[in-house]
Amino acid sequence: MILLREIQERDIEALERLAQIPGFINLQNDRDFLNEKIQRSLASFGTPARSSGERHDASKYVFVAEDLQSGMIIGTSMVAAQHGTEDEPHFYFEVGSEEKFSKSIGTGFIHGTLKLRYDTNGPSEIGGLVIDPQFRNSDARIGRQISFVRFLYVAMNRERFKKNILAELLPPLNKKGQSPLWEAIGRRFTNMDYWEADRLCQQDKEFIFSLFPTGKIYTTFLPAEAKNAIGKVGKDTEPVLHMLNKIGFRYRSQVDPFDGGPHLWAKRDDLAPVQNCRRVRIETAIGAASAPQPDVGLVAAAVQNPGVFRAVHVQATTSGGAIQVLFPDRADLESFERATEIRSGSEVVFMPYY
Repeated sequence: MILLREIQERDIEALERLAQIPGFINLQNDRDFLNEKIQRSLASFGTPARSSGERHDASKYVFVAEDLQSGMIIGTSMVAAQHGTEDEPHFYFEVGSEEKFSKSIGTGFIHGTLKLRYDTNGPSEIGGLVIDPQFRNSDARIGRQISFVRFLYVAMNRERFKKNILAELLPPLNKKGQSPLWEAIGRRFTNMDYWEADRLCQQDKEFIFSLFPTGKIYTTFLPAEAKNAIGKVGKDTEPVLHMLNKIGFRYRSQVDPFDGGPHLWAKRDDLAPVQNCRRVRIETAIGAASAPQPDVGLVAAAVQNPGVFRAVHVQATTSGGAIQVLFPDRADLESFERATEIRSGSEVVFMPYY
């Protein structure tokens, strides 16, 4: 059984291990940075829900997937209450085009353009998805579990999040692990490598204001590799793109100014998993599933202790205002009850996958 829960201080070594996985920029391999990330998450989960109109910018919720049998942390994900504030603007390139035509020679061209923009009252953001490589293709579908738990939490705590949600995806990187767009633009204006600039951006974004070009950038002048990376995702990110499109995220011609990865947007309340979360009574028992195709999704106690969040993957048979979850033996049932503090007859929130 995989327990999806809030990150805790004791998870620091597991987070350091996940931060060492090559090719991920979601976690910095820096203990102080990771400790700060954990402390902010603990404060976010422990803070009472905000009233309408209050600022959202400080809260970031980090989740982990824990294998209860081994105690191993095998994945993590995050949702930020607000991405883009007065102190830390949300930067992006607006992707556009410009048509040029000469009457005298009867020739015209359509040029692609990039324009640096920023937002100081930004949306909520999902991100931070990192899976231990040895579990990425497991039958347990760990990636799906740790990804969808963010939407379950948002659905259960809508007042903590903005009405729009953003997802930033990684573009294709070259054989050296470099971003072609960064090499063509970012390096020329900052004299930094991609990873160095990304680390600095986590602490201070002033250099983007000061050094990046503010006028239109014509993609005609970019190398083909850089131009072709704009708005695209890397091969490992394609399943994530497919999942996000399926549940309601859409590309709005905005990309990351560092690497050209696409920015996807969605209305919080229009997302399929958020719309279809339902509060029901759970009935637990021991036995084999009777339904030929039970619903598959995540379940969490409808009321949880302050600062605590617990959810697990289940196969459930739904009937009216109740779901039935069957366990193969008593040990599994008891493990479920200990991990979630859910008992038969409890009120829960069930969110089916999509």
